[in-house]
Amino acid sequence: MPAFASASPAPATQVPLMSGDAYRESLRRYKPKVFVDGREVASVADELALRPGVNALAFTYDAALRPELAPIALATQSRRQRVVNRMLHVDESAGDLLNKLEMVRLLCQETGCAQRYLAHDALNGLAQAVARIDDARGTTEHRARFDAYLAHAQDNDLSLGIAMTDAKGDRSKKPHQQAQPDTYVHIVERSAKGIVISGTKAIVTGGPYMHEFLVMPSRHMGPEDAAFAVCCAVRVDAPGITIVSRPAGRPGEKLEHGDALFSRKYGQATAVVIFERVFVPWERVFYADEWELSHVLTYSYATHHRHTCIAARAGFGDLLIGAGALMCEANGLDPGTQSSLREPMVELITIIEGFFACGVAASVYAERDPHSGTFMPEPVFANIGKLLLATKIYDMHRLAHEVSGGLIVALPGPDEDHNPATAAKLSEVLQAAPGIPYDKRIQAARFIEDLTASYQGGWYSVISLHGGGSPAAMKQEIWRNYPLGSKVDLVERLLERGVLHDEHRAITRNRQPGKCCDTGCTAPGQPVMVPLPESRKGGAAG
Repeated sequence: MPAFASASPAPATQVPLMSGDAYRESLRRYKPKVFVDGREVASVADELALRPGVNALAFTYDAALRPELAPIALATQSRRQRVVNRMLHVDESAGDLLNKLEMVRLLCQETGCAQRYLAHDALNGLAQAVARIDDARGTTEHRARFDAYLAHAQDNDLSLGIAMTDAKGDRSKKPHQQAQPDTYVHIVERSAKGIVISGTKAIVTGGPYMHEFLVMPSRHMGPEDAAFAVCCAVRVDAPGITIVSRPAGRPGEKLEHGDALFSRKYGQATAVVIFERVFVPWERVFYADEWELSHVLTYSYATHHRHTCIAARAGFGDLLIGAGALMCEANGLDPGTQSSLREPMVELITIIEGFFACGVAASVYAERDPHSGTFMPEPVFANIGKLLLATKIYDMHRLAHEVSGGLIVALPGPDEDHNPATAAKLSEVLQAAPGIPYDKRIQAARFIEDLTASYQGGWYSVISLHGGGSPAAMKQEIWRNYPLGSKVDLVERLLERGVLHDEHRAITRNRQPGKCCDTGCTAPGQPVMVPLPESRKGGAAG
């Protein structure tokens, strides 16, 4: 699979990049207040319950140091002429978006969910929001603060947790109407030095093992909700922050029905983050009380994130494809000759590559944001791809089960593999293909169980369905952005009715700008194709 690289106009300086071990060591310099399973964590980097999440982030750091992955793992931020980690890059071309897809897919092939890519999505959305605010106000201060923070994050190779989803309280009420105002993060004080915020963010991916949080509003605000329209950056160990987290994956766990072969190594923690009078200096406040334009960040971040989620679940899908094929082989069957296996395998491939193709289309048809210069994925393709993966994740699991057989949940527990009274007989009667030993067969079965039929498998389903917004939110964006008016115009023209370009006619309001035009196809920064030494589908492991 080719990678896509944007040509740099002048030599750029690479910022220092951390290794996985350096990342682990950096976490030891932070002292966040973290609770997991009802107890306080002394050291995030050394906590068993968080180890799979730390491992996943560490892999993203090590991958960025591999020379053969440099075309997709790194990017040139042209404004500063710095080569930075792709996960902290603000996209400057359609090629950047394609590179991001390839890199996120590769990272998630290895880790299931690499998590760090949320920083990329938030930084791109925030770049668009602050530019829009400055242009509306005739100022430059919002851009200046963001640019300084972006340089800080890139130069220090940080991992950023995205604190966006508020606890929300009564969903039928707006933020200012809540009986408990701390269900939303809001400003409680301001001074010449900065602001003080309080409130709760309910779903923060990887919260305990990030370096800093980007605090962002989760919805469009009205004038009464101005105090809730706040966006800023804080260290995870800032005074007043408490992180209440789930464990990451299934570390060290042995279950009755099998071993956590994958999720004991890689996983994801999600956290509730409580802010109690947290001080934020003005240089880290990107906007405050900007309720009129609060929707810009929520929309732009959502579009970038849904585009990225496509690649993340394609990487997870690659694991299902490979494990399903391996299980067929271990069962002594060849999908190439068994239509009952070939058809579900092809259906699984079609689902995964189908929604990934939507991500590619969203990249190719991306448009340059006129305020920030950032490239924005085409929203219809991005939302269709995310909607497909969100609703098809259950079919992906079903198809993996179909080709694998019932053994994935019917096997005796892993302790029986070492039981002298049962191990020898089990290895004889449960071997299938002559050339594949019993232990290899059950390893493949337990791997699929871990991914699809365990606590962790259920987690992948829910996070795929609701991560980046519910299916209803994607459907709303597809309808809002789809050029239905162009289709109506086409039919009216063929019916020789004439086309009335009436902006007040709701059904024809949205029209399609030419996608196969010079602006859309040969924009500045359009990528050139260069081959990678390793294919996308085999280059993650190492």
